[in-house]
Amino acid sequence: MVNSTPDNSSLELARRLHASAALCRVVSAQPLNTSMHEIVLSGDAPLAGVPGNDVMIRVKDATGRFVRRRYSVRAHDPETNRVTLWIVTAHDGPGSAWARSCQAGDEVDVVGPRGKIPLAADADWHVFIGDASGLGAFYRMAQSIEVPGRAIFIVELDNAEDALTAPFDEGLGVTGIFVDRNDRARNDPSGLLSGLAAFALPPDDGHAYLFGEFSVSKVLRDALLDRGLRDEQISRKAFWRAGRTNAEHGEPDKGDD
Repeated sequence: MVNSTPDNSSLELARRLHASAALCRVVSAQPLNTSMHEIVLSGDAPLAGVPGNDVMIRVKDATGRFVRRRYSVRAHDPETNRVTLWIVTAHDGPGSAWARSCQAGDEVDVVGPRGKIPLAADADWHVFIGDASGLGAFYRMAQSIEVPGRAIFIVELDNAEDALTAPFDEGLGVTGIFVDRNDRARNDPSGLLSGLAAFALPPDDGHAYLFGEFSVSKVLRDALLDRGLRDEQISRKAFWRAGRTNAEHGEPDKGDD
């Protein structure tokens, strides 16, 4: 366990958000592929929340100023209170720089859990659509689906060979569609739209989760409405926005949402 005290700003933020704050220790840090690092943290506070929740990491930007970046929890070990994060590192930014450089034994301020999009417990099937930044949340949420159920993944990757998979309970129906970006602009929705068009949504009641780039998730929401889903069957969370740096608190600019 970590006995050190997090920064006062983290403690105050946690109080305002009705969350917890902890100075966590990096247990391990390793690249999973050319664009993703896995970071395992250990702390003494309940940070992981439910599948779909995220944590806020306090890191320094290029000027030495502290900012926060939000990352979905990929996995949580309740016995050791270890939290696993999958962080996309194929871009320049304070969070990706921290993930690439951190080492076992490092300490970092963490606030959590955060987030308002849990798994829709009453859905018969779940479709998870987005880019690699959503994979950690997608897999943790899907691993909590009760059998029999169904999980569909439509994920765009910069490199097709970077597709990461996960184990699921026997009896869970799983479909994975990985779309190669093929050098398209990061706010071009055509790749994910083609992946969605190639799949017939199951009958019964389902739920869609759109995690990833801001404008792409907006277009995908409209496409799902056109496919017959109701607004309450769609959960959308923008993790980042092409061409713009996330704000100090880790959220993308949503001025014209």
